[in-house]
This record gives sequence, C-alpha cells and structure tokens, in this order.
Amino acid sequence: MADGPRLPGVEDEEEEDPIVLHVDADCFYASCERLREPELRGEPVVVGMGYEPGETNGAVATASYEAREFGVESAQAISTALERLPRRAALNPDADDYDPDLDESETGHYRPVDLDYYESVASEVQDILHDCADVVREVSIDEAYLEVTDRTAWAVADGFARHVKDRIRREVGIVVSVGAAPTMSAAKIASDFDKPDGLTVVRPGELREFLAPLEVDLLHGVGPVTARELREMGLETAGDVAAADPEPLVERFGERGRELYDRARGDDDRRVEPKGDPKSFSRESAFAEPVAEPEPKYEQIETLAAAVADRARREGALYRTVGVKAVEPPFEVNTRERSLPGPVDQPELVERIARELFAEFEREPVRKVGVRVANLEFAAADQTSLDGWADASDADGSGGGTETEREADSTPDAGQASLEDF
Repeated sequence: MADGPRLPGVEDEEEEDPIVLHVDADCFYASCERLREPELRGEPVVVGMGYEPGETNGAVATASYEAREFGVESAQAISTALERLPRRAALNPDADDYDPDLDESETGHYRPVDLDYYESVASEVQDILHDCADVVREVSIDEAYLEVTDRTAWAVADGFARHVKDRIRREVGIVVSVGAAPTMSAAKIASDFDKPDGLTVVRPGELREFLAPLEVDLLHGVGPVTARELREMGLETAGDVAAADPEPLVERFGERGRELYDRARGDDDRRVEPKGDPKSFSRESAFAEPVAEPEPKYEQIETLAAAVADRARREGALYRTVGVKAVEPPFEVNTRERSLPGPVDQPELVERIARELFAEFEREPVRKVGVRVANLEFAAADQTSLDGWADASDADGSGGGTETEREADSTPDAGQASLEDF
C-alpha cells in the first residue's frame, strides 16, 4: 500500500496493470522566461545557448510554439533564427541592429539560457511530482516518469493526470503535457501525442490500437537513422513492426531489434525507478498576492517545515542543512541556510531554524516561501545528538554552525537558486 493519499473514490484494490505517467514541460526554458516576464506570454520567444543579447552567436536551446511558426527550431544557429525571426529589440532606434522596416508582428524575443533559474523552477515542479507519486524518475530538467498505480485506478486515471497538470499550472505557473499508459515507453509517446498542454490516456486494452497507426519515428527510442532503416525494410508504422517477423529485426539491429519489436507491440516490462537518492527535499507555497504581514508567512513556513521533515522521515533520510526561500516581487529569489553539526531527524528543529532564517523577511512583501532540508544521508547513520546545541545557539546567535546567506541580485536575470541550492 502506498504511503501517499489516493484520490477520493479510488478503492484500495489491486490494479493488474501498472499506471505510469510521463510529464513533459512544454517549451520549458521559454515557459520559465514567461514566468519571469509575463508580458512574453503569447509572444515568440527564443532561448539561446551561448547567446548574449545583441549578438548573433550561439544556438537555439528552446523555441516557443509561436517562434516555431517562423521556422525557428531547437539546435538551430542563432544567426539563422534571426534571419527567420528578427529581434523585437531591433525596433528600438538605439539598437545596434535597428531596422525601421521591421514589422513588429514578425519579430520575437531572444533570451540567453539561465540554467540556475530554470533549475529553481524545475525543483518546484519536481516537489509536486514527488507529492503526487510514490516513485518518480526525473529524466531531465523538464520531464519525468511517475509510478502512480497505488495512488489511482484506471477508471479515474484521466482525472488524476488532470490533477497533476492543474497543480503544476496553479502552483508553479507553467504548462505540462501528460501521458498515462501501462508502460513507460507508451506513456512517453502519449505525452507527445497532443502537445502543447496535452493529456492523453492509453488504457491497457487500447495500447496496441493506439500504437499501430503511429509512424515508426514516433516509437520511443527511434531516431532518424533507425526510422530510415525500418522504412527500407518496408516497415512504415508501429503496426508494421508489431506484425513483422522479429528475426530480420534482430539481424539488422541486434538485441535492439527485439526491443523495437516488443515496444511496437506495447510490451515493456521496465519499472519506474528513481535515479539515485535525492540531494534535498523542499516544499514551497505561493500567495495569491504578495504578503507583507508576518503571521500568514510564518504559518506557511511552519506548515512547509513540517511537510519537509515528514517527507525526510518517510524516505529514511537524515539531514545536515536547513534552508528557507523568500521570493520578493517581481521574482527576486532569496535563500538562507544553516548547517548543523551532524545528520539529524528532528522536525521541531527544522521548524525553529526555518522561522529564525526567515525572520529578516517577516516585514518584506513576499509572493512565495519555501523550506528545505539538504545534505541528506540515507545510510543507517547515527543521528547526531544536538543536546546543548540549541542552548549554545541561543547564547551566541551563531546557530551552532555556519550560516550561508546567498542573496539574489536585483536584476531580473541573476541570482536564481539552483536545483541543488533549493
């Protein structure tokens, strides 16, 4: 039985087929930039790796769907992207590349990659995913698999997947596509099926029917080269591969040929497994409007501290660091943390330290708060005795360890907390 709650109306019955979700953030880097600059919503946005404002170097890391309509694609040279979609900034007479003949409706917004900021947003999404599933496998910064068999049932899988999507949109502010299926490979295909903002559920009895008409290059793990070779063998769709003799596939592709055959038939016995122990646990909560009064902020800090400490205990983790986050308008991220003498599992201590660290923001307008524990130990380590440490902390104000203060710059593009930092 799962530790987490099941949706209302879901009985505690055994499900014969697993329920796997694949969650994929749509144009994630561009979505993060829109989160930071709401005026970019609905506008073409291009995020460039190795790009600096006003320059033509670098490559496209992400292009919003609006930018893709102009022919801008991922991995494309920025210089090529600019030919297809000039910078909106070039409409400014003071710009080096000023062009008075540009049509504003045919220009876009270019931003350099800000991985620290994107990772801070990703960590908020991942916290929600871990809260919704017993097992989560993060594949990259913007996608993950969830094992939710013990949280829901196939009869209400649509509603559960919608619940995950809506929580991420409401609490973080970005859009994700979700695919639900009995296998990891089919869930991945399903999440790509109706982008952006997609939700596709493939039930066990529908799996082969869903896969059969798909072009072979839509099969999970099939790239352009493999797709071309399959077509050379006369196999155009997943249904063709599923109906083929597997021996020629094995002769052509080795053991991967058998895997292609199995995936085309909907056979995939891989289970969702995490990619190693997490480095931290954190929970965050946003206010509908920036809050300056201390009381509601401290109430949230206490609630989040209890949730984080409970998560660590359920996961069998001790922690050496306690931290808080305070996000001031418009998106100035401030983090504070305090190191402990050794690994502990003490929820009351987490709450007390979190309140102390947050004290400098108690009168500041804050739109989001968070609490975090880090430097985790999962081995059967002895918990450090902190008897006397709290008294010493009160006496000298040092907190018994080093306190690290990392304050965000006031500029919009700097100072974001990294995934490991929060």
